[in-house]
Amino acid sequence: MPFRIRESFPVWGEHETGTIQQLLRCVRAGDAPAAALMADGHMGYSQPIGGVVGYDRYVSPSGVGYDIACGNKAVRTDLCWGDIRRHLPRLMDRIWATIPFGTARKRVRPVDHELFDDPIWRDIPQGAQLHTLARKQFGTVGGGNHFVDLLVEITGGDQRSLLRRAGALPERAPVWVAVHFGSRGLGHQIATNFLGLATGRPAEDQVPAGSMENGPTLIPVDSDLGQAYLAAMHLAGRYAYAGRDQVVDQVLDALGARATFTVHNHHNFAWLEEHGGRKLWVIRKGATPLWPGQLGFIGGSMGDISVVVRGVEGPESALALYSTMHGAGRVMSRTRAAGRWKHRGPKLVRAGGAVHMKSVLKDLESQGIELRGGGPDEAPAVYRRLGKVLPFHSPTFDVLAVLRPVGVAMAPPEAEDPYRD
Repeated sequence: MPFRIRESFPVWGEHETGTIQQLLRCVRAGDAPAAALMADGHMGYSQPIGGVVGYDRYVSPSGVGYDIACGNKAVRTDLCWGDIRRHLPRLMDRIWATIPFGTARKRVRPVDHELFDDPIWRDIPQGAQLHTLARKQFGTVGGGNHFVDLLVEITGGDQRSLLRRAGALPERAPVWVAVHFGSRGLGHQIATNFLGLATGRPAEDQVPAGSMENGPTLIPVDSDLGQAYLAAMHLAGRYAYAGRDQVVDQVLDALGARATFTVHNHHNFAWLEEHGGRKLWVIRKGATPLWPGQLGFIGGSMGDISVVVRGVEGPESALALYSTMHGAGRVMSRTRAAGRWKHRGPKLVRAGGAVHMKSVLKDLESQGIELRGGGPDEAPAVYRRLGKVLPFHSPTFDVLAVLRPVGVAMAPPEAEDPYRD
C-alpha cells in the first residue's frame, strides 16, 4: 500500500515521528475535518512541509508560512538540446549575470508592473512600506532552495525506466526552463504582520518566528482579520506569479527562445475548495495542488530529475485532498550540511559541514551539469532522490515529462536573504 492512516489522516512515504505529530497538532488545534501528509514531508515552522490541512472555519498564516505563494513555473521551449549543448557554459553565465539572486538587484531601475497600480496596497496593513519593498525585489529569485534551471526532457519507455538515471541526452530532446521562488520580502512581511496581529500585537511589531514546535496560528475566516489576511495573501500570490513570469521571460530572452508549453502553480497557499461535500480552507505548505487534469511541476535537487505531472481522479487523489509532492524532501538540515559560520581571520566562513562542495562540483561536472551559485546546504545529498519518492503518489497522477538538469543557477552560499522561509 503506498499510503497508511496515521493519527486519523493518510500519510504517504516514510517520516520521522516529529513530522507526524506536527501535522496532528495542526489538525487538533482547529478541529480540522481533513488532512494529509505528502511523501516529501519534513518538519517546518508550525506546519510540516508537505502537510495539507483542511479547516472549515479558519485560515492559518503559520500554515501558509512566510514564503507565501512559493511555487514553480516551468516552460518547454522551442529549442532542443543540440541547439544549446555547445553554448551551455556561456548561456548559464548570461543567465547568472541577468537574474538577481538573494536580496541584491542588478538593475538600476525597478521593473514596472500593473500590479503596483492596484488600489489594494492601500487596504492592507503597512501597505505603503510593502509596496516599496515589493517593487524593489520584483523579479529577484531569492536564496535557499530557490533556483533557475535549464533542463532537457527525457522521452520514451515506461515510467519506471524514465525515472532511472539516464545516459547521453538526444540532440532533439526539448529544452525546458524552470524557476522556483515565491513572494519574497512581501510575503515574509505579510506573514510577520498577521502573526503579530493574531496575537494582539500591532502590525509594525516584529514577531520572532519561534521554533518548529510552535502550535498553528489560526484566524477565523469570517472575522475582519481573517478577511484582511486573505486579501493580503492573494496579493502576495499575484506578486509571486508575476515575478516568476518576469524571470522566465528574461531567461527565454537570454536563450533566444519562446515557450511552447507552460506549467505554473503555488505550493504555499490557502484555497477554498470542496471536499467530501463540504467547503474547506485547504492550507498547503510545500504541497502542490493537483486536481484531475491539473498540471504540476515536482522538482528534484540540483543533481536530480524533475517531472511534469497531470492529476487523475481516484480514491487516493481524494484522500490526498487533491494534492501531491512539491519536491523530493530534505533529509539533512542546512547547518548539518554546510556547517556553522565562523571567523577565520577577517573572513566569515562555513566550518564543520557534512557536505564538501569540491566533491559535489566534481559529481555535477561528471553529469554535464553547469552550476552557478549554490552551496552545500542545497547539495544533492541533503535531499531524497525524487525517483525513490515519486512512486508513493503514482496512483494520483500521470507523468507527462521527465526532465534532467543541465544548468542550475542559485544564490551563492554567502548571499544574505532573510526571505527564504
